[in-house]
Amino acid sequence: MSLEVIYVVRHGFRSAWSVDPVTGTYTAHIRSPTGLPTDPALTSHGVEQANELAVHLLGLNPPIDQVYSSPYYRCLQTISPFVSRHNDRRAKVSVSDDDIPSSRLSINVDAGLGEWYGQAHFEHPTSAPLSDLHGLFADIDPKYVSSPAPRRRGESIPQLYQRVSSCIERIIAQCDREGRRSVLISTHAAVVIVLGRLLTGMVPDDTTVEDFRAFTCGLSTYRRQMAGQDGRISLDSRERGRKNNGGPYQRPAFDLSTRWTSETNSDCSFLRLGEERGWTFSGDESFVELGQEDSPSSTTESQPNTAVRESGDSSSHTNISKL
Repeated sequence: MSLEVIYVVRHGFRSAWSVDPVTGTYTAHIRSPTGLPTDPALTSHGVEQANELAVHLLGLNPPIDQVYSSPYYRCLQTISPFVSRHNDRRAKVSVSDDDIPSSRLSINVDAGLGEWYGQAHFEHPTSAPLSDLHGLFADIDPKYVSSPAPRRRGESIPQLYQRVSSCIERIIAQCDREGRRSVLISTHAAVVIVLGRLLTGMVPDDTTVEDFRAFTCGLSTYRRQMAGQDGRISLDSRERGRKNNGGPYQRPAFDLSTRWTSETNSDCSFLRLGEERGWTFSGDESFVELGQEDSPSSTTESQPNTAVRESGDSSSHTNISKL
């Protein structure tokens, strides 16, 4: 059996952090359970979203039979209510019930699904060690071997695409080997958008094209196009499809060996307050060429990022707040 469906969810509503673009110092007003300023927990509203998401995920068809997550706390916290309810529900029903997957779900933590930081002259924070995360989330599979983590000094946009491409190819291949029918991926806004583009083969030359959406706890669904017995698509057919599509989608790089159809695009219909905190690309988030008075090109959300001016003894600079 080959993998048929990939569900992708962005983490729920979280608290913000800020970064000093000159020193690379990250700060947060609310302490994270992992102790890392760029690894915040969900807000109370985010927890509510995660619980609403869990109810929705339990009713999906085909049902989820494997879960992958970014190593950041907010992504794991977003899917934990679903995994816990699934496993509790499984324990109470007969394994012959066709509506309930027979296996207990675990979470494969994959660094390749982690947060995107722009290139910088300083090192960005990393996620917490797997041993610490396993102590916080009991359903993590400690034996899973992750993809490589992002570069500590950040990534260009092509490097982001390459990292996500390698990660999702690896996930699809593993699921095919293990006979998984559908999987859930919990990740971040930039990765949500890049995954949509890679899976459908619709990678624009202009990164700021608004195509695949990324709302908090929004759920996207991708179904495999079964071109051959193994679901793989030849290079010739990929090129024909790209020429037929026309428009801005002409880039030949980052092609996956499989092609997927987008069925839902960050659906939030199951959330009480619907679509919130949408995110789009609007720059490369690079810190490399910043002077002391400069602000970086940034990404945008429906609630704009804010900058807080702080004065020093003889000069001032801007802390960039990421929501």
